[in-house]
Amino acid sequence: MKSINKPTGNRGFTLLEVLIVIFLLVTALLGVISTTGMIIKSNSLSKTMTTATTLAKDKMEQLKYTGYNSVAGNDTADSIYTRTWTVTADGSPAAGMKTIVVTVRGNWQNAPQGVTLTTIVAQ
Repeated sequence: MKSINKPTGNRGFTLLEVLIVIFLLVTALLGVISTTGMIIKSNSLSKTMTTATTLAKDKMEQLKYTGYNSVAGNDTADSIYTRTWTVTADGSPAAGMKTIVVTVRGNWQNAPQGVTLTTIVAQ
């Protein structure tokens, strides 16, 4: 009689084990890809907000150091961003003071957004 040799140890993986491992790897990779996309979008928004804030700050500094009697009016500077500034008349909020408001707007991530800075200068 012939005897059939049975394997004495585990030799390899079953199809079910391989499918489970593939499923787990795909799920993990999809999570990493999704997170990477959100990080890239967030970094892009941070960059545009930083640029807008810098533009507003630069104009604010320019207006603050122009001299009290020379600071007046309002204006708009257009580029990729729209930068507007307004200087209130003398006496706002108190006598011998002027309020300066600088706003930078843009269309970031398909939605209008902006940065506004306000300061008060005195004589």
